[in-house]
Amino acid sequence: MDKILVVDDNKEIADLIESILEKEEYKIVKAYSGLQAVNVFDPTIVLVILDVMMSGMNGYEACQKIREKSQVPILFLSAKGTDIDKVVGLSAGGDDYMVKPFSAIELVARVRALIRRYHYTEKMEQSANLIVVNDVLAIDVDSRKVTKYGEEITLTRTEFDILELLAKNKGRVFSTEEIFKSVWREKYYEGNNTVMVHIARLRVKIEDNPRKAQILKNVWGVGYKIEA
Repeated sequence: MDKILVVDDNKEIADLIESILEKEEYKIVKAYSGLQAVNVFDPTIVLVILDVMMSGMNGYEACQKIREKSQVPILFLSAKGTDIDKVVGLSAGGDDYMVKPFSAIELVARVRALIRRYHYTEKMEQSANLIVVNDVLAIDVDSRKVTKYGEEITLTRTEFDILELLAKNKGRVFSTEEIFKSVWREKYYEGNNTVMVHIARLRVKIEDNPRKAQILKNVWGVGYKIEA
């Protein structure tokens, strides 16, 4: 049974989420603050549903602390629903963002998609290989580690998946929709800027100058690629 950590300082909302997801046969662990979430988190948890606006340590801060331990998927759940709020959430290390009030059907769909992708990545068995990009990056597929000029850099699970997809298919241009479907493994909706946000964050980590990308290049009007 998959274990999910639900974090919300509103006990009624946490209980509601628990009730919805227990019907789908998930095991729920609850926390009522960001600090408590960080303290109760353990490696058996496969998804974190995280409120943003909490006193003390907020959801963004809790996300960053959890990211120091794990690349488990994190779903932000917040009353703040502007595009800027979503960008901030994804930039903090989140994998998805839902706005309150939410429907049970949508919550379950998002949870299933994130957990399905998590298990797919975990169980994916690939032959040992090392992908070298521009004599700058070395991507170890088996250990999921990336080094830049010999120094290891830390990528989130999503950032690694995007980089691996493009590096394994050097020279091929992937549209935003293709990247989303390949990495998130779910239906793409027009206007979804999730891929763009993660590409921007990835460039900060792998490029010498993110504004003049030499590795992860943008083909205007088409998509993204890594040169062959």
